[in-house]
Amino acid sequence: MRFTRPRHTAFAASVVAALVLGGCSASGQDQIKLSVATFGEFGYESLFSEYEAQHPGIKIEPRVTDFDAHHKGLVTQLAANRGAADVVAIEEQYMPRFRQTPDKFADLAALGANDLRGQWTPWKWDQGLAGSKVMGLGTDMGSLAMCYRKDLFAAAGLPADREQVAKLWPTWEAFADVSARFSQKSPGVAFADSAGTIYTAMLNQSDENYFARADDAFIADRNPAVKHAFDLAGGIGAAGRTAKVTTFTQPWNVAIKQGSFATMTCPAWMLTQIQEAGGTGLAGKWDVTSVPGGGGNWGGSYLTVPAQGAHQREAYDLARWLTAPEQEKKLFERKNILPSEPAVYSDPSVLAHTDAYFSGAPVGKLFATAADHVRPNYRGLADADARPPFGQALGRVEEGKQSLPDAWQQAVNESRAAVSAH
Repeated sequence: MRFTRPRHTAFAASVVAALVLGGCSASGQDQIKLSVATFGEFGYESLFSEYEAQHPGIKIEPRVTDFDAHHKGLVTQLAANRGAADVVAIEEQYMPRFRQTPDKFADLAALGANDLRGQWTPWKWDQGLAGSKVMGLGTDMGSLAMCYRKDLFAAAGLPADREQVAKLWPTWEAFADVSARFSQKSPGVAFADSAGTIYTAMLNQSDENYFARADDAFIADRNPAVKHAFDLAGGIGAAGRTAKVTTFTQPWNVAIKQGSFATMTCPAWMLTQIQEAGGTGLAGKWDVTSVPGGGGNWGGSYLTVPAQGAHQREAYDLARWLTAPEQEKKLFERKNILPSEPAVYSDPSVLAHTDAYFSGAPVGKLFATAADHVRPNYRGLADADARPPFGQALGRVEEGKQSLPDAWQQAVNESRAAVSAH
């Protein structure tokens, strides 16, 4: 099961164009080409153009690949000491792994990054460090909310107003109860997209997941937060109340378009994905409200500068500009990508930002309020290896191929084996 952002099709098209035209680019002999590698919706297209206009000596070449290919490719490129982009985005769950090889990255502190420290929330800044070394500058954060189809709620006899909906589920147990009520009234529509998204949201509210903060020991098999999330999400899936669609796949897009499910946990950056999948026909049918259990964080990345690059100063300048408050504010207003910088998400214009597609929901206020409650959960060194077996297990439960207890045990065994092989 995949819990990541998809590649942006329009952006991907620009990459193809860049590759096709790269050999005959009118860059000029004095221009410096900076490649920027990302893995999804970063919203950088217009910013790249703006930066190039302000810096005639810089030509930016975007590289966009899928999440897993992006990070696994970076591992190979760093080991080979060639092939990495000048600026590389790293998602938070991979940061612990790459922090183990800090010599492979430029120390942004040496380029002046420490002067920017107050720009980010303290936890975001700290996650970008490798000891005293500044390895990455924070981009977004994924403070959580709940997206829901208000027309489907009304059809099931449930409140549709976002404040009343929030009162339905102060806890995840209450959320599960609402799923039962919904399914009883609307048996032809799933309540949620998948057990995996519920599970992920619950885990993202926990201080620890698969590894202990104290010593990085594998604790997935004895952490009650993991077992509780697995049982609750799996229980909803086993009861047939999910659409069984993996996030960001084509079936997920189709399910959104066809109104196959009514709720989905949604960090700010996911609103664009929902809108693109749903199309104009669903404008005004989706809404956004608070998530059970308070805030949480799903995703968020860093811009790093690999040490193998020939233009580290210029790469740092670009990364610094992309993560500056002025640009972060534009990204939220254009793409709903929530910045990890308090001065930006508390800006009056950001707080006043609404989204017409989501029934005029006050997304600025909603996500900014949630952002203030975000506390990072600990990511172990092998987090990216430990996580997939649990999502796959929930998928088997949803499909009726395995009981919840058996799926749990298999997930624990496979996760432990994956960590041992790391």
